[in-house]
This record gives sequence, structure tokens and C-alpha cells, in this order.
Amino acid sequence: MKFGVVIFPGSNCDRDMIYVLETIMQQEVAILWHKDRDLRNCDFIVLPGGFSYGDYLRSGAIARFSPIMESVIAHAGRGGYVLGICNGFQILCEAGLLPGALLHNLDHKFICKNVFIRAEHHDSLITALPETSRALKIPVAHGEGRYYAESDTLSRMKKNKQILFRYCDAAGAVIPEANPNGALENIAGICNETRNVFGMMPHPERAADPDLGNTDGRILFESLLSAEKAKV
Repeated sequence: MKFGVVIFPGSNCDRDMIYVLETIMQQEVAILWHKDRDLRNCDFIVLPGGFSYGDYLRSGAIARFSPIMESVIAHAGRGGYVLGICNGFQILCEAGLLPGALLHNLDHKFICKNVFIRAEHHDSLITALPETSRALKIPVAHGEGRYYAESDTLSRMKKNKQILFRYCDAAGAVIPEANPNGALENIAGICNETRNVFGMMPHPERAADPDLGNTDGRILFESLLSAEKAKV
């Protein structure tokens, strides 16, 4: 599978993502500049974390209008895979590729720490492998990570199993105390109705290298590659 990592002005997790995909997962990676429109025949597009355009207006609000996003939106419309991490998740919501919005953390403070998340089901590419009873320790680093959606949208998402990850404690219990930012119903990651666009606030690329002492995030990358492996 060929991955394309989009770099916006202010992206700061792009190299982490490229390193994990190339070195840890042994995948082909193309670096895509935000002013370009050519996705270079990539199968899977990744919008990395950071502070695109300095997070002016709202996080992701300006990056959503970068020229390459027209191609990303078209790619998603054709069923192509797209993953947004942290700021990338915010951009996907601003672009209308994912429902809801990411609001300021409830305490209006920037959060940078390890948290625990739990996959809700196996009915998406990114949640195909992790056990739903297992708590994954994944870092977060954001100021606007509080997921919100209106009640009718949330009901539809639940019905369609679009909620992918929820914040939990170390034992896997989804409780208010495990919610780092006040996200609605502890939501940490979601997908679109057609299950080809994924967004999450935690950074699995920061938990995929043994040298960092935590590889809980690697299973999510293994999940993304599971469909390709099944074809072999």
C-alpha cells in the first residue's frame, strides 16, 4: 500500500508519521505538499498532527481550503482511504469529510500526556485487530480535542457504528475520569458512514517504536494494512 502524508504550514508530526510508515511498517510513502493537487497514485492519505496555519480562526479551518484538499475530498469520494490524526482530524471535520467538530478542551488548557483508548468494534479498517477489551496507551497533545456532535448526528453515528475509539482507564472502563478533554461520550476517534475516512485525536505514531518504550499504537497501523495482507 502506498501512503501519502500531507504537509501543511505548521505540521509538526509529519516526520513521525513518515518514519513509522516507512521504517516500522515498511511501506512506501510519498510526501505531499499542501499547495499541490497530485496525490501521486497514493492509496491511503494521511493528514498528520500539528498546528496548520498556526491554528488561526479554528484548528483546521484554513488548511481545509489548501489546494490539495480538493484532491483529498475527491479521493475519499471515490472510496479511497484517509486518516487524520489530531490536527488532521480537525481538518477532516472542517472539510465535511467527518461529522461533528473538535472544540476547545473543557478546561481550556493544552493537554500533552499519555491516555488510554479502547476500540469500540472491529467493523472498520483501523479497528480490525485491537481487542475491544484492551486499553491502548496512546499520547495526546492538543488544545482543541473535545469532540462534539448534535444529538441527531450522534444517534446516527451510533447506529452506523461510526464511533471507533473512546477514552478509557487502564482497565478498559469508559468512565468520566478517563476523559482528558471533555469529549462527548468519551469519543476519541470516529469514521464516516462509508468507513474509508478515519479521524482520531490520540497519536498512534508516537507509540509505535520500541525505542520509545510503548508500541500500543502499532496495532492500529497493522490494522490499516490488514486488508492488503488478506489479499496476499
